[in-house]
Amino acid sequence: MKPLTLAAAALALALSGAAAQDAAAQNAAQIEHSRDGASCPHCNLFQADFSNLELKGRNFAGARLRQADMSAAVMNYTTMAGADLRDVNAYGAVFTGVSFAGANMTNASLVGTYLEGANFRGANLAGVNFSGAEMDRAIGLTQAQLNEACGDDSTQLPRGLWLRNCG
Repeated sequence: MKPLTLAAAALALALSGAAAQDAAAQNAAQIEHSRDGASCPHCNLFQADFSNLELKGRNFAGARLRQADMSAAVMNYTTMAGADLRDVNAYGAVFTGVSFAGANMTNASLVGTYLEGANFRGANLAGVNFSGAEMDRAIGLTQAQLNEACGDDSTQLPRGLWLRNCG
């Protein structure tokens, strides 16, 4: 009787692990909906491909966008406040007036990104690469945030702020 109970417990544990893994996986329907131009606050957009898309004025507040590809995307006046943007690749993206307030942007690559008027108030910028970014009119940035990020000589920052070199 005990071996059967042990086997049942092992099966239950395996099934619960699979369910947890499915909960963390991307939601293909939500990604497709968003790629078609819909707002999707609090959606699971893990590893979504938004590269080269124009998605202006959308709401992705609180969304899980971890490891998303936003390379060369135009997402002006979109809100990503409180979003999970860890490990995002946004090479050459245009984020005029985007709200990243309270977002977790750990290890994001914002190389060559246009960030004029973007709001970084309370965002976690640990490990973010801002090399070549134009962000001299970004708002809500503090030196404490930027101490955790890096850039290069071509990064344009608000007056009085600086970044360590990524090299």
